[in-house]
Amino acid sequence: MRSFTLWIVALALIASFASASQAHSLDEVDAMLQGDEKYFQTIDKPAPDFTLRTADGRVVRLHDLRGKVVVVHFIYTSCPDVCPLHAEKIAEIQKMVNDTPMKGRVTFVTITTDPTRDTPDVLRKYGPAHGLDPVNWLFLTTIPDQPEDTTRKLAEAFGHTFSKSEDGIQAHGIVTHVIDKEGRWRANFHGLNFASVNLVTFVNALTNNVERPHHEQQEGWLVKLKDFF
Repeated sequence: MRSFTLWIVALALIASFASASQAHSLDEVDAMLQGDEKYFQTIDKPAPDFTLRTADGRVVRLHDLRGKVVVVHFIYTSCPDVCPLHAEKIAEIQKMVNDTPMKGRVTFVTITTDPTRDTPDVLRKYGPAHGLDPVNWLFLTTIPDQPEDTTRKLAEAFGHTFSKSEDGIQAHGIVTHVIDKEGRWRANFHGLNFASVNLVTFVNALTNNVERPHHEQQEGWLVKLKDFF
């Protein structure tokens, strides 16, 4: 019950400070997360480009998502262990974001690394099974004329591997990537043990384009949020 209450309080704080005039700067958020979130890695470089498609055949390019903060992760649907947990972690973060004014400013992207087995029908069923809301979530796979390993190579471009064995099992790490509205790769959150509210806080700074620190006389909301945990 206490964890649920804390989550509600955190959500209320994020929602109340979601305007550009009140959001903390990205530098301030970086400093907080570097100190408090051991699974956070700051990055600042162009995100690896991609051209993929949805289950319904719609082509999606990274450029098409400009203007939105993009949260990206890689899975394959027959993964027997961590991939479902990763999807559910993303669903939790998505719910937190979608309960705030950030809902229309963020897109969540899941990319399969097993396009042969992850058919359009499989892709359509996966989101509802793990609590992902299609209102701002995409599940992407390869375009028919692309090599089968296209998305595994894309994962490598994002800094981690999905090594496919003959039985179809893939050895891989777990990383959630955050891309800003201009298409720059700004952060990784490693594993599953990072605090969801920390990723939401980082996304909030990016949605508001707040790059410079602003100096408040009163205690900031990041400090208030931290005090609840």
